Amino acid sequence: MEPNTNEAKYIKAKERVAKMRKFYGSLTWYLVVITGLGALNYYLNEWSYMWFLWAAFGWGIGLFFQAIKAFNLNPFFGKAWEERKIREYMDKEEDNEIKKWR
Repeated sequence: MEPNTNEAKYIKAKERVAKMRKFYGSLTWYLVVITGLGALNYYLNEWSYMWFLWAAFGWGIGLFFQAIKAFNLNPFFGKAWEERKIREYMDKEEDNEIKKWR
């Protein structure tokens, strides 16, 4: 049974590293494209209207959520919350079983 748990841990770690790699690739493209759009914006109208910030903001929101997913940064529904809820439901079920037999 030991090799299966190690194999499962390896697969889970490999998936997490793949998510992180995908995030870093997206971050790199974000920086390249937004820099290019900023340069184009400056070249065309010399900061009279900085329209490239709309693209930076929109894409940045998506990048933010991708980072939360890649690095498990969800403070609301993370592993601790999951464990707490599981324990809560198990305790509630146990209390119901005890009350049922009284």
